[in-house]
Amino acid sequence: MNARTTRTLAAALSLTAALAISGCSGSEDEASKPAPTVSGAFMPQPVNDKMAGAFMVIKNDSKTADKLTGVTSSLSDDLQIHETKNQKMQQVQSLDVPANGELKLARGGDHIMFMGLKSTPKVGDKVTIELRFEKAAPVKVEVEVKERTYNTAQAPTSTAGNGH
Repeated sequence: MNARTTRTLAAALSLTAALAISGCSGSEDEASKPAPTVSGAFMPQPVNDKMAGAFMVIKNDSKTADKLTGVTSSLSDDLQIHETKNQKMQQVQSLDVPANGELKLARGGDHIMFMGLKSTPKVGDKVTIELRFEKAAPVKVEVEVKERTYNTAQAPTSTAGNGH
């Protein structure tokens, strides 16, 4: 084996080792990547086809913080993320989903707003939405339409078996 072959072989082994090491570190990245889960998703029955709100809890059990950056649904082409500060509602580009924490979307607080509904869902209907995040993969959620007066404080705390 000449010196050129030895150098080529050494370079190939180094490249293989580097790829193997980067592959291993990639799996660690996957473990820390946010994978949000959603519970308690509901929408009070809209009064008309102009707008509706959606509420839920988005939980992030990973060590990495994330952001809710968008929402899509076939019910409306204009879904907005709203925050409420000092009793004023305003559209924002994103909401934080803290590491090992949760983002609560609730009446009187932060929420998702459907503008210009294509139809008016009734109590018992389910509306599918897709939540988009800065880091995590999109999450599809079934949002149940509830009575206009529905309040999560009155609802059972367990969400077991509801598919979320």
